Amino acid sequence: MAIFGTFASKSPQPPAGPPEDPKWSRSASGLFRRFAKVDPEAEGLTDKGGVFVIWHGGLRPQWVYAGYSKDLAAALHDVADDDDIMHFEVNGGLFISWAFIKEEFRGGVVRYLNEAMDPLVANPAAAGLEDTPIPVIFPGKGAKK
Repeated sequence: MAIFGTFASKSPQPPAGPPEDPKWSRSASGLFRRFAKVDPEAEGLTDKGGVFVIWHGGLRPQWVYAGYSKDLAAALHDVADDDDIMHFEVNGGLFISWAFIKEEFRGGVVRYLNEAMDPLVANPAAAGLEDTPIPVIFPGKGAKK
């Protein structure tokens, strides 16, 4: 059962088996984007729902934050205003990727990411999720494009 795309599902049961590759977004050149340079509207993220992950690339790269939204553009603007997250920009720069995931699976994916990645900044919305965790491949671990 695919958790990606826009088609409605009759049964929002999470897929079983190995982690799925959500096809994390990359730039046209195949690289992950610097968060500070992303223009969410230019990327076409207004009113587009999905999951996003932010990390820093310093000497010891670490996951910083994982979240989801019905409007990724608005969510990225909110994150850019969060001093706890932006504090890590000095640690080798912040990078971001997102994946378009069906609404009924976003909570499970974000719960899995927050449990498995143990990001430096806790997502308070993820702490209250009761969705079954849905394993996905982390950004940089799947196939390019």
